[in-house]
Amino acid sequence: MFIFDAHLDLSMNAMEWNRDLRNNVSLLRQSEQGMDDKPDRGRATVSFPDLRKGNIGIVVATQIARFVKPDSLIPGWNSPQQAWAQTQAQVTWYKCMEEEGEMVSITDRESLQRHIALWNDGTSNDKKPIGYILSLEGADSIVDISYLEKAYNYGLRAIGPAHYGPGRYANGTDSTGKMDKKGIELLHEIERLNMILDVTHLCDDAFWQALDHYNGPVWASHNNCRSLVNHNRQYDDEQIKALIARGAVIGGALDAWMLVPDWKRGVSTPLGMQCNLETVFKHMDHICQIAGNALHIGVGSDLDGAFGTEQCPYDLDTIADLQKLVSIFRNHGYTEEDLKNIFHQNWINFLMKNWD
Repeated sequence: MFIFDAHLDLSMNAMEWNRDLRNNVSLLRQSEQGMDDKPDRGRATVSFPDLRKGNIGIVVATQIARFVKPDSLIPGWNSPQQAWAQTQAQVTWYKCMEEEGEMVSITDRESLQRHIALWNDGTSNDKKPIGYILSLEGADSIVDISYLEKAYNYGLRAIGPAHYGPGRYANGTDSTGKMDKKGIELLHEIERLNMILDVTHLCDDAFWQALDHYNGPVWASHNNCRSLVNHNRQYDDEQIKALIARGAVIGGALDAWMLVPDWKRGVSTPLGMQCNLETVFKHMDHICQIAGNALHIGVGSDLDGAFGTEQCPYDLDTIADLQKLVSIFRNHGYTEEDLKNIFHQNWINFLMKNWD
């Protein structure tokens, strides 16, 4: 099955984790033995070869750099300008990977259709570039509103205004409060540029406010269900219904603490908590039951989002094992047409509808 993954932090892994993603996962793990500066050292699950092995030909790939105040407990950069500079290093890495033939930028209908045709031409995918749609996770690095058009011009096509904690434009996970005038101006500029608003990580106050003030395309690239894991990072059924009403697609994330209740970071284990791909299915299926169809879910794995095998389903070794999820849906009675929609077509249809 051809798979479209709507959330990977590839450039963060390359630039901050210093991973050469041209190597396969086995080599990445081997190169990190003995390192302990990151919780997932030696446990990576994502690389270009493993994406190709899993027939994952299109991803939404992020830039991410948070601005934080001096007393913040959340790591980040000390000025918006530094955060912007970090995102520029990240986009430069993407461009380098394009030059190496590892990736190709997808920015409009034509480039999307061309890339889909390439990956479905019947030849081996071993050397084909991974198509990527550039997304900004958290808008703190947008120094002022004029910078958003600069980002659009180098290929940015989706943006989430917030990440964790209070943000410059919107408040995110584990925080509360509505957007101020600057946040509303950002929404209007996103709409003017016909960029995709990614509501993932918006706190509840900002989520509802964003839907009221933004009239363009909306998705939730990597979000699970609050009714199954009760945390503000997830969306409740009313929020899911609102997204469905807006024609959104919601990507199922594979971070264990979002999949099973009472996960304790650094203590819990996937096997001990019985966190497996069946658990991922339950979250995605819950959205299907709310929608009454399989037209509003997809994969947004986040498998390289500062965690690895220590914090993902125990029956997944590398991202190539997303193919196992296809079989789980099939075994639960989803039709072949449903599978096609869930694993790539919903995202593709969303883009074809909303892009020029």
